[in-house]
Amino acid sequence: MSPTLVIILIVVVLLVIAAIVFGVRASRRRKLQKTFGPEYDRVVGDADSRTAGERELEERRKRHAELELKPLSAESKAKYSVAWEEVQIQFVDAPEQAVATADELVTRLIAERGYPTGDYDEQLATLSVEHARTLEHYRDAHAISERSRNGEADTEDLRQALVHYRALFADLLGENPVRSEGATAPGTDPKVPSQKINDHDSDVAGSRPDATSR
Repeated sequence: MSPTLVIILIVVVLLVIAAIVFGVRASRRRKLQKTFGPEYDRVVGDADSRTAGERELEERRKRHAELELKPLSAESKAKYSVAWEEVQIQFVDAPEQAVATADELVTRLIAERGYPTGDYDEQLATLSVEHARTLEHYRDAHAISERSRNGEADTEDLRQALVHYRALFADLLGENPVRSEGATAPGTDPKVPSQKINDHDSDVAGSRPDATSR
């Protein structure tokens, strides 16, 4: 075999290997984008590199796989739906307390589903694997709740916080926590809509969008 032919064969083999590696990486990237949606862009954008960001997302999937997640019974779902309606009624006279109660209720639901609740960042990481489309709602609600504790949130902020909490609450519950729009008792509707607070609100009802490759 001539030296020239050997070189050509080596080049061909290297090109085939490169194509395989590229294909594997592209497939993994698409899978991560489909799983994490907008969270993919957030994590990759905050990381030192795309590789580092994707490594973090893979670690989240591994940690999530180790959790013993549990579906809610029909009784538990009914209990949480009633509790949420009570939160909305409470909002009329005590919006700050209603938001605090909503935060506690969401945390309790997260725990009952089998997710860790000790650390907020850990909650976000583990929830992002199956609930990425409502994770931004949780971030917004948490931020407003923190401001509320410092006396820096007005009534409209608190209303938005309750809507954001409701988005994650419904996602974890697997159904709308309010059985009907009038279920919160006549004359006491806290007027907390279930739709459209900001751009990521449309994610609640729709399917998880794929993140755009960068």
